Amino acid sequence: MKSGMKSFVLGIAGGLAVLALYLIFSPEVKQQNPVNQNTNGLTQTQDMRIFNTRFAAPPQEASFIEAAENTVNAVVHIRTEMTQRSRSYDDFYGSLREFLYGNPFHGGSRSVVGFGSGVVLSADGYIVTNNHVVEGADDIEVTFNDKRKLKATIVGTDPGTDIALIKVEANGLPFLVFGNSDDVKIGEWVLAVGNPFNLTSTVTAGIVSAKARNINILGNRSSVDSFIQTDAVVNRGNSGGALVNTAGELIGINAAIASQTGVYEGYSFAIPGNIAKKVVDDIIRFGEPQRAFLGVEIREMDEDLAKEAGESDIKGVYVARVTDNGGAKEAGMRSGDVILALDNKPVNSLSQLLEAVGQHRPGETVELQLLRNGKQLTKEVTLRNQDGTVQVVKREDSFYNADLGANFERLREDEKNELGLTYGLKVTGVKDGVLRRGGIGDGFIIFQINGKKVDNKSDLEQAMNGSGNKAIRVQGMYPNGMKISFEFLK
Repeated sequence: MKSGMKSFVLGIAGGLAVLALYLIFSPEVKQQNPVNQNTNGLTQTQDMRIFNTRFAAPPQEASFIEAAENTVNAVVHIRTEMTQRSRSYDDFYGSLREFLYGNPFHGGSRSVVGFGSGVVLSADGYIVTNNHVVEGADDIEVTFNDKRKLKATIVGTDPGTDIALIKVEANGLPFLVFGNSDDVKIGEWVLAVGNPFNLTSTVTAGIVSAKARNINILGNRSSVDSFIQTDAVVNRGNSGGALVNTAGELIGINAAIASQTGVYEGYSFAIPGNIAKKVVDDIIRFGEPQRAFLGVEIREMDEDLAKEAGESDIKGVYVARVTDNGGAKEAGMRSGDVILALDNKPVNSLSQLLEAVGQHRPGETVELQLLRNGKQLTKEVTLRNQDGTVQVVKREDSFYNADLGANFERLREDEKNELGLTYGLKVTGVKDGVLRRGGIGDGFIIFQINGKKVDNKSDLEQAMNGSGNKAIRVQGMYPNGMKISFEFLK
């Protein structure tokens, strides 16, 4: 009996000892002690010995399978080939040969091959890509996901947005439709589809890291430098490829990466789909992009400008100057106004404003929400083109001028930028006549006749007929930059 009682007491004592150890070392009991919370998702006890981590799991309902399957067949590989002339071509003698014979001298040239991606926009073969992918190309070859290869031609380009439209002769092609890039949210899942490192269609996933990002790569005062930033992996060869949402809608055209090495290091940038869609539509409808302007010079807001404008928060963009002959001046805008929103879309940076205006054409009206001397007001502004008019500019077909004996066409925007011109006509076919006798051949650019600029058929005819005598003075240049001037009699 005594032995049993002794065993019972020892059993109780052992149980109490186990309970004591549990109370001392149990994590659950430890968590009842006061804790310090920090902002990185870690909960730690005061004795610094126990950490409970809390991290969000990736959303399991997000599926990229259908979007990827629909996209890869509409994204193509683009191979370009261009002739690169050596410096010896551009010396005096090379230019003289061209002047005398009307033909470029091809000595010292070599062929350069480039690669990129493109997105099919229609069943009949329209493909959007980056301007820098096809710029200067003499030959463009498109390879589809099914290994089929077709030759492509350039329909039109816009260096100001780095968008180009090319076309292949085909039917029944798989294509993508544009989504509304204005609705894209930071943190939204996206897919980048292209041909990195000359590989076949590759799909990468990431999220939208920022919108309306200005990375200063286009280098033109009328450029729309506003990009969607993502952390989806993009590398060389992805340029011109698709950025799509999980519904498979085209919301951007991949264009650049932030890198010190030339390969992906964390961020990539895409041209917003709404901008690309508008440029493509312009090229198809008018032959060239239509750029609209408010008619203001602006500055990014800071604390000092906010105080000057009577604004309690630092938001909007500051109007430093209202230009003459612009829509803003006509609407009554003033220097010192702060633009808060365009068509009810908030604008807090130059890139946001450029992106919003870039979706419109000359002649269209936008509504601006402004702050003036601490009071809010609304102005309706009719946008104008670079010349201060509300007309869209249509690219003319090639036309013939009998007096000069040649066919002409207007310069494309990329040609103007490359040559440093804002106007001019390119010779596209020389027949018997004045230009041939003067040794002028195809590719020569005429920018003035009798001291008057020529940029279209009407300009050329008026300049030719406006001469008081029979002498006609022509000023022009070759594609290599050599300028000449000559006179002839009608």
